[in-house]
Amino acid sequence: MNAPALHHSPESAAQAGQLQPTPSLNATIAVWHTHIEIRPVALLALMMVLVPALGVPSDLMVQDTLKSVLVAFGVLLSAVAFFWQQRHRHAPLRWHGLVWLPLLLTIYALASMAWSHAYLAAVETIRWFLLSLLLWLGLNTLRRRVDTTPLAWGIHTGAVLASLWAVLQFWFAIDLFPQAALPASTFINRNFFAEYLVTTLPFSVYVLTQMRANRWLGLVAFTVALNVVALMMTGTRSALVAMLVLGPVLAITLVKYRAQFRFAQWRWPQRLLVGYVLVVGVFGMGSIPSSNARILVEKSGTTALQRSLMRTSSIGDKREYSEGSFSIRSTMWKATARMIIANPLLGVGAGAWEVQIPIYQNEGELSETDFYAHNELLQLLSEYGVVVGGLFLATMIAYLLLAARKTWRLQGVALVEAPLRALTLSSLLALLVVSNAGFPWRLASTGALLALGLAILAASDARLGFTEAFYSARLPWRPGFSQVTLLVLVVCLLLTGHITQQAAEVERKITRSMKLLRSSMRQDISDPLLLEALKAAALKNAHEGIAINPHYRKLTPVLAQLLALQGDWADSVWVWESIAASRPNVPAFWYNLTIGHMRLNQNAQAWGALKKLTALQAHAPGARALEVILLSRTGHLAQATQMLADYYQHESYDYDLVQAGYTIGCAEHDWALAIRSLELRNQHWPEQAADADFKQGSIYANAEWTDDAKALTAFRAGLQRVPTEKQESYRQQVPEKYRSGL
Repeated sequence: MNAPALHHSPESAAQAGQLQPTPSLNATIAVWHTHIEIRPVALLALMMVLVPALGVPSDLMVQDTLKSVLVAFGVLLSAVAFFWQQRHRHAPLRWHGLVWLPLLLTIYALASMAWSHAYLAAVETIRWFLLSLLLWLGLNTLRRRVDTTPLAWGIHTGAVLASLWAVLQFWFAIDLFPQAALPASTFINRNFFAEYLVTTLPFSVYVLTQMRANRWLGLVAFTVALNVVALMMTGTRSALVAMLVLGPVLAITLVKYRAQFRFAQWRWPQRLLVGYVLVVGVFGMGSIPSSNARILVEKSGTTALQRSLMRTSSIGDKREYSEGSFSIRSTMWKATARMIIANPLLGVGAGAWEVQIPIYQNEGELSETDFYAHNELLQLLSEYGVVVGGLFLATMIAYLLLAARKTWRLQGVALVEAPLRALTLSSLLALLVVSNAGFPWRLASTGALLALGLAILAASDARLGFTEAFYSARLPWRPGFSQVTLLVLVVCLLLTGHITQQAAEVERKITRSMKLLRSSMRQDISDPLLLEALKAAALKNAHEGIAINPHYRKLTPVLAQLLALQGDWADSVWVWESIAASRPNVPAFWYNLTIGHMRLNQNAQAWGALKKLTALQAHAPGARALEVILLSRTGHLAQATQMLADYYQHESYDYDLVQAGYTIGCAEHDWALAIRSLELRNQHWPEQAADADFKQGSIYANAEWTDDAKALTAFRAGLQRVPTEKQESYRQQVPEKYRSGL
């Protein structure tokens, strides 16, 4: 077995007698310079502390945007520190076949900018490039096994700080960070937090079991228990299942390699202390009830233990597969499978899943179910195809299986590597489990853990001297390479700073625009000048934000809806057009554009949007109603009426169509059509029968062919359907001459 070369510092060389006892000024400077140089692994450890620990206490920036920024700067600054240290290096650097995997995806993503969605492909290119660089950095900075210790401590410390935020949310309702589902710590969603936390648990175990016997053992054991309790508080089923899978794996690891763990050197009182703290900590803290109303209203348990048990047991609930979150995920998985079948070799392009998925959804789904497939393996195959994505998955899974086999068979002095390798494989196992029900690779925190886990294994392969071509290779190096790389990294840092500023500006402006629009809709504001100022500021922010990034899909639809609610159809249409230009396959966007253009009397543009809608879904909900309304508005009333009659006769109609029939009937004084439409409403949508009865009564009471008997019958029927507390209000709306007959 080949031992890696050791690099001695100047002071260690002096101790060996290789330097003069009285060093020269240059040697003194060299020693001083060595001491103040920042170690790349220390920067990576700091990154893993800050990413989960920090959040944005405002909704002006999305939480994962901050975490992505922290990872990007952390990786690039670590790379700068590394190459600065290697600026005089002539010896080869390390290479490993694993580095080719994210690089392969980087190259594909870059190429797919030419034929797929350029913006999303560029985002994927940057993401995979950073993860490739992080993997390679880990391979070359973790040259000794002890180098991994500060990194493991960084991962554990970040997890503990994130867990502290979560328990503060759960127990004391301290909600500092805007989030969709609690407790989510500093993440936007508790699922993201749980997926991250379960992946860090093996590193927490490594930190605890590799500690020397000292007075801090109890405290570190308590922090591990805290992480477990925080994970249970989330109630995230995929993460809880992953934790159940981890349990026996970690137990086997600790038993098989107990001689290589430092806990084997602890005295029995210390072992008992750690065991006591872990058990009592989990069950004690897990039994403390929550005081957060937003969590209690979910009725999924008041304590961490209850939530974990109730949520895990709900996996077997039949309702979960018909109307719960699993049914939603299964819908996305089926649509993704159809996408893979339609584009098997090269996929739809890096990041383009959310652009193309509406094409493969079931008929009648106007909007995307979600922005991600909630299954990393399926989404990777759908975007990158079997050629690239399949090669990536097959190679990575095969490597992990072989790494597990090699770890299990380690013997002799090589056993010293076994604990770290086994626990890193456990972390990656947990990540793969949650990857089947989420998208952790696309999140900054868990994506970094994926790259670091692979880097730890690759560095261990090199230390063990595996000589197979895939496992070990040397990368020729010269000082000039470091200088060029440093220049490239400085450019990357500048670009990262610019992209960060632009991303923050976009989110701030669009979110501020939405807030201003909501403020202008408040009932207590009556000053027209103030309302006008709020509206003008909202539109200014909206235009500036969309101009910076017209592809920001997650917030702009809400902005368009708020504008429509205020009756500003011109600006609402402008926003919808910007979204549809970026995501042209979402039927809902063309549906909204059709309505918007109709409101603006832009019938030609409305027809164009309607054609786009029906091209995507020939029988899209509401499309027929829009067509008959447009026909009636453009002088084709007879054709619109005939279409309605045909649809009614063949029972091929939806709610929007009968509403359109009623509207057209009233507008054209075709009372027979209006009443027929209301009767169909009563028949198929009985929950709105009271309103339909009232409208029928109004037609018989006010139309040219008044029928008092039918009007009174309709008003009576409506009154019987109205709740008791609303009957008096209903009476007051009925024409006076019919009230006595009610």
